[in-house]
Amino acid sequence: MTESHVAGTQAVDLAVEPFGWFLLTIFVIGYYFIAAEEKYHINKAKPALFTGTFMFMLLGAYYAFNGLNFAAFDTEIAHLILEIAEIFFFLFVAMTFIEALIERNVFDALKEKLMKAGYSYRQLFWVTGFLAFFISPVADNLTTALILSTVLITIEKKNKAFLVPAAINIVVAANAGGAWSPFGDITTLMAWSAGKGTFVDFLFLFPASIIGWLVTGYLLSRFVPETTPPKVDTGEPVHIHRGGKVIIFLGILTILMAVLGKQLMHLPPMWGMLFGLSLLQLYAFTLKKYHDHDIQIYKSVSKIENDTLLFFFGILAAVGALHFAGFLAHAVKLYEIFDPTSVNIGVGFLSAIVDNVPVMSAVLKASPDIELAQWMLVTLTAGVGGSMIAFGSAAGVGVMGKLKGIYTFNSHMKFSWAILIGYIVSIVVWYVQYEILGLYIKH
Repeated sequence: MTESHVAGTQAVDLAVEPFGWFLLTIFVIGYYFIAAEEKYHINKAKPALFTGTFMFMLLGAYYAFNGLNFAAFDTEIAHLILEIAEIFFFLFVAMTFIEALIERNVFDALKEKLMKAGYSYRQLFWVTGFLAFFISPVADNLTTALILSTVLITIEKKNKAFLVPAAINIVVAANAGGAWSPFGDITTLMAWSAGKGTFVDFLFLFPASIIGWLVTGYLLSRFVPETTPPKVDTGEPVHIHRGGKVIIFLGILTILMAVLGKQLMHLPPMWGMLFGLSLLQLYAFTLKKYHDHDIQIYKSVSKIENDTLLFFFGILAAVGALHFAGFLAHAVKLYEIFDPTSVNIGVGFLSAIVDNVPVMSAVLKASPDIELAQWMLVTLTAGVGGSMIAFGSAAGVGVMGKLKGIYTFNSHMKFSWAILIGYIVSIVVWYVQYEILGLYIKH
């Protein structure tokens, strides 16, 4: 058995052992069932959670059976729990705020304004795209895509010439918008939490994100009809319930607390988020006591997609198991053999096929010795690259569920060339900004 140093202790390199390859087989089988969610009608959280927990159960049994030193195992578990907790609680709070805003009719009011505006199909295409790009950095790309795809299907239920390009545009815009914000996408949140860049560092990805999306958006818009959809009768006007605007303010304040806590006080982002959740709970209490308005904050908590949280737990645990077994230490050698820029561009293509969360998790676990500009590139490619295939990102999977039979794998692939061109443009903009002009903060 070969050994490698992990946090000052000895860990067995199982990548050269038969047991290690057995673990890798478990991971591949588990990931097959995650990817084949639609085929087997099994929520991807189930195989993800089973795979991640089972792999560490097997590792623990292997160490016990062979009488090995558990010091490295204990260290890995402690680090993994901390990593998962930071992401888990951050998402938990973000989802709670979104559910509270939904309960206060904030998004329904937005939807009604769009439907009553009398926009043409092409105007709707651009309005929903811009909203997706600028809402996803504050909310998240999945929630943003779900809300705006609901707007599309409410306005027009049959016209595929409009619905398909518009749906793709929302997915691409939501993913691109999430790529330049530390909490707009799970991959950027992971990179920020891992200390691969400061909050401001990620904002420098804005030019690459927006220009790449605008190119794709322009190409897609050429296929959108210039006619106007039939007017939708929305019935009674939708109003934001009492406290809705205050919750928007509290949400912005919560994000500010997460940023300041991380940058100035060395607190994990989840700490500022949980502080914001406490403010939301206190506000809900005063709203009920003094104004008899119950925003039912715990009902909002109960509506959180636990499957999403458990999926992240499972997939991060599974990648953590591969890291502990030694596989990622071998994979990181790609950055030594090939140019880091080429490898990071490849990460974008891989994230479209496999899903950007495990791919980014693997890169962060391997932690190659690359400069800040390269960490920003891999954040960009993992976030934007997932748009190239319908199921390559959470946003794409979510919209497929909303527009069943309309926005499909095949309908997406017909326009994948436009997304690829935008992806290439994003990388070119990054290259000019970072490598030629050096327009970013060098640490």
